[in-house]
Amino acid sequence: MSDVNEHERKLLYTGRTHTVGGRDGGHAKSSDGVLEVGFSTPGSHGTGTNPEQLLAAGWSACFIGAMGIAARKMRVTLPSDTAIDAEVDLRLGQDGYSLAARLNITLPGLERDVAQALADAGHETCPYSKALKDSIDVTIRVI
Repeated sequence: MSDVNEHERKLLYTGRTHTVGGRDGGHAKSSDGVLEVGFSTPGSHGTGTNPEQLLAAGWSACFIGAMGIAARKMRVTLPSDTAIDAEVDLRLGQDGYSLAARLNITLPGLERDVAQALADAGHETCPYSKALKDSIDVTIRVI
């Protein structure tokens, strides 16, 4: 837990969803109605998504935003075609289920050291990375 007093943090946004069922045939809907999604078990013939795909999408979108903030601080233009191919693994071991993740980052046209600096800064500031980097296996790779 951080040393920052939680009462000193300014609330910026709260995402709210209502989920019924689970990963095998359940569904979720956001409080504003913008997100409505059905779930299917990975590898099944269902037509829904799964929590791992949702985590990959949310984390990569947030990470690009964090790199954008870093780019502005570094006075670098984040390429408009910046992309992240995110992979979130659901694993089963002796200790039960766990996750692992890889974020493969593409920053076309940037020097390798600048791209790496942006990826490093993104990983340090992205709220998803902060929440997950010490609790699951995470690999951040500039392609």
